[in-house]
Amino acid sequence: MNLKWRRIMVLVLAFSLTGGSMLFADSATQKVKLNINGRDVEDGGYVIDGKTYVPVRELEGLVEYDEATKKVSYYTPNVHIFLFKGNEIFSKIEKGLKLKFSVFSQIDNLKTDISAVKVTITAPDGTSKTIQTQTKDGKDGKEFGSNFYFITDEYTYDFKNAGTYTIGFYMKPAKGNSDYVLVAEKNFEVL
Repeated sequence: MNLKWRRIMVLVLAFSLTGGSMLFADSATQKVKLNINGRDVEDGGYVIDGKTYVPVRELEGLVEYDEATKKVSYYTPNVHIFLFKGNEIFSKIEKGLKLKFSVFSQIDNLKTDISAVKVTITAPDGTSKTIQTQTKDGKDGKEFGSNFYFITDEYTYDFKNAGTYTIGFYMKPAKGNSDYVLVAEKNFEVL
């Protein structure tokens, strides 16, 4: 056999071995659709050797990564959200009503530092508006400890459509260049 044919045979053998191991690895790893609390996760999850893996950044909580120790920390504070019209709590309203309301959020068991909070409202069609944000060094000198509450100013919203509306409570981690992270939601009905 001449040198040219030997080289071709070696390359064919190398590619077939590589291709076979890639096929084996692909069969051991399977990408799956992932839905968390009725919300599809864009990147999905993976099944590897019979175990399901979910990207931690997709869970409703705060994630910190320490490069030095190669450690990921995940925090889920308890957040309780109440909607007030004046001094009354509400959970259902009538369609077509223009309502002035405030959002009361009670937070406890926060085990990491945050720099800001944000409250949003999302309509049934998916459009979202920010009700209010507050930074740690805000106008009222608000500090975010392990237990605190946050009350938005009164906000006027026109509930034009019937359906499920969602109040979202977000936190911004103090470490890193992180953006706001959704940590809690409250749904209410417009009839």
